[in-house]
Amino acid sequence: MVRRVLALVSGRIAVVILVVIALLAVLGPWIAPQNPLATSDNPLADVSGAHWLGTDYLGRDVLSRLLDGSRVSVLGSLEVALMALVVGAVPGILSVYLGRAFEWFTLRLADTLVALPFLLFAIAVIALLGNGLTQAMLVTGALVSPLFYRVSRAATLAVARSPYVEVAIISGASVGWVVRRHVWVKVLPPIAIALAQTIGVGFVIVSSLTFLGIGVQPPAPTWGGLLASDLGYLSHQPWAPLAPALLIMVTVWACNLLADAIRDVSGEAGRALVNNRKARANRLAKSGPAPTGGSL
Repeated sequence: MVRRVLALVSGRIAVVILVVIALLAVLGPWIAPQNPLATSDNPLADVSGAHWLGTDYLGRDVLSRLLDGSRVSVLGSLEVALMALVVGAVPGILSVYLGRAFEWFTLRLADTLVALPFLLFAIAVIALLGNGLTQAMLVTGALVSPLFYRVSRAATLAVARSPYVEVAIISGASVGWVVRRHVWVKVLPPIAIALAQTIGVGFVIVSSLTFLGIGVQPPAPTWGGLLASDLGYLSHQPWAPLAPALLIMVTVWACNLLADAIRDVSGEAGRALVNNRKARANRLAKSGPAPTGGSL
């Protein structure tokens, strides 16, 4: 599936953008040209050779703060996505095989979690447990998990009614073996689509919380925090919010683009794409090289 995704132009664009964002998260603190927490006597400076994106209201280098703050956004979005994956996908698959009671309980729990507004609930959890982004992201991931539950359950139901799965169960195969051998391969593409979309949602949630000053203690830099601080000085630097806003928008767009690419290469659409490429390659092979000029 990875090769199919990379065969699409949209897939390659999404992967390149997300790899760059991941490198910024890993290498950001080391490649930052200046100390992101160091103040100076040159606040709200314009773009220059010393400050490529200018300075903020305390004279701190904006580029350095953007690079250093990328780690918080990436880690927070991954925490949301992985928590939602574990809490949602595993019960979704097992609900098909573990009986009516487990199915009814997980369905009612998923319906309850859908009804809760995850952003407000994350703020409430931070108010109860303290100002920390990790616990807010884990709780938010649990609230987003019904997406994975429904996707994995629907895909598992479609596979569970297949003749080869029924034969395996009748032959005495365990639930774990059936899931590993038959179910997981069919469930993986829709889960991958949901995972890519949830990572984008996680970026929006992290940016929203840090924009409100929740989850990360100042003066630690975050994309949402930079966006919030820049909005207070639009009369001096009307262009300042563009950099953090553009980073957030491009990252979320790349996540959604990757989800669309995975959808396009999986299932019937993916098989049709592969068949079309094979047919095109066969036609080119049969046509042979173009004839050259005749000999004299």
